[in-house]
Amino acid sequence: MPEPLTVPTALTAQVERLLPSARLGRLGRLRRGVEKEGLRVDAQGHIAQTPHPSALGSKLTHPHITTDYSESLIEYITPVYSQPREALAFLSDLHTFTYQHLDQEWIWPGSMPSRLSGNDSIPIADYGTSNVGTMKHVYRKGLDVRYGRIMQAIAGVHYNVSLPEDMWHALREMEGASNIPFNDYRSTRYFGLIRNFRRHSWLLLYLFGASPAIDKSFLPEGNVPEKLQALNDDTFYAPYATTLRMSDLGYQNKVQSQLKICFNSLSNYVNTLRHAISSPWPDYQKLGVNEDGDWQQLNANILQIENEYYSDIRPKRVAKHNETPSQALEARGVEYIEVRCLDLNPFDPLGVTEAQMRFVDTFLMWCLLSDSPWISDEECDRLDDNRRWVVERGRDPELTLIRQGQTTSVREWGEQIIAEMHEVARLLDAVEDDAPYAAALNELAPRLKDPSLTPSAQMLTRIKEGNGSLSDTLLALAKEQGEKLKNTPMLRSREALLAQLIETSHQQQHDIEAADQVSFAEFLETYFTKARESRALSALPPEDSQ
Repeated sequence: MPEPLTVPTALTAQVERLLPSARLGRLGRLRRGVEKEGLRVDAQGHIAQTPHPSALGSKLTHPHITTDYSESLIEYITPVYSQPREALAFLSDLHTFTYQHLDQEWIWPGSMPSRLSGNDSIPIADYGTSNVGTMKHVYRKGLDVRYGRIMQAIAGVHYNVSLPEDMWHALREMEGASNIPFNDYRSTRYFGLIRNFRRHSWLLLYLFGASPAIDKSFLPEGNVPEKLQALNDDTFYAPYATTLRMSDLGYQNKVQSQLKICFNSLSNYVNTLRHAISSPWPDYQKLGVNEDGDWQQLNANILQIENEYYSDIRPKRVAKHNETPSQALEARGVEYIEVRCLDLNPFDPLGVTEAQMRFVDTFLMWCLLSDSPWISDEECDRLDDNRRWVVERGRDPELTLIRQGQTTSVREWGEQIIAEMHEVARLLDAVEDDAPYAAALNELAPRLKDPSLTPSAQMLTRIKEGNGSLSDTLLALAKEQGEKLKNTPMLRSREALLAQLIETSHQQQHDIEAADQVSFAEFLETYFTKARESRALSALPPEDSQ
């Protein structure tokens, strides 16, 4: 008989102390925004070769509809909302509006790419002639020469979450930390959240991973990794994999791995990134940077810019004009968290569900409220092992993970985490009419007991039952979901807003292009000179650190 699950008394005590204020509505609600990517494909499931539709607005300046790496990789960005269903409603309208301007094209519902025809079949996004737009394009050219375009065609969901300020003040007072400047306290606690996320993010990969298979066109011809098997002539898979998107087939890079980015403190994180964007790398130097005006990459450093660093979670702060992400963090601290490890849910037209969002909300709050010591180099290696094992064979009943030096099963450890998350759900549900957070945990927890319920297992089942390929299966889903979205009514006010943003965003791009006064080379030199500058907290006036 397994031992009964217990919840740490310290966690329960924190929840109990916060509950009275939560019930009175004094702590507010979590705030979240969604960034969702999706490839445009043609009627045969090949990556679209058409430009991003001009009728959707300028991808340089539109606040909600843009592109990620490729001209064919649409990215949707919702505003920040305190209710998940409101973010999903906005996301739904973005899809519906897009389909009004697509001609025999569909939005791919899977994270791993559709049918490709080699590296050059993935068109790099073009953002116009301005220096800002050229920088975005050259950065993408740099990703091509460094890693290839195929990896950049992978899609996912980025989930941005922040705690309300009132909750931060309550936590700070509860811990007797009122003598610590507010921004410093919040940043320190957010980094504690990130460390716990890194320890336990394997649970999200198991529960929500939905990419156990890839189209054969994703792989170099004749080069099939040992971990993969042929499912049919067009599809390779790993039998127990959860998310090949997060494996070494996806967003992984050996050069970046030597950075050893540390999340033990804000200063260490910022300084490591600053070192990476300032330090040349010999292999990248050999690729060349600018030959007679033909830019191959922004520079030959370990990272061209900070966004090149791949991580399943990032501390974020909205940057001001002429400010890099690290400078914004250094000056004013962490504002929110960006979760980057979520596959698209291929069975939902929006790629993410309300239950999933509420589960991640609860998971992040659990990470925040649980004890989070600093991560040693030795522990960091173990975390990477756990993560890799779950990615490659998370549904294997024989798989064990390492937890505090002991082996444990995915189910045993996962059920313990969810038992503790139920305590946190009590806090989040205190401001709701019913108990949607507890309901989300109850809905998703059975996947631990029965791996066949996971999206990765269901994806393989759908392919096998349909006697087709991965791409055939996803194309059928894309068309089914597309027809549904085309016929989904939009809010009139939102439709009017998106229609207005077409003209507004194009005009903004024109204005930016007309305002440039220096060459691209001069623009870059100024940018990287400023990027190397430190904007330390101590340099701020007192009111900016309160």
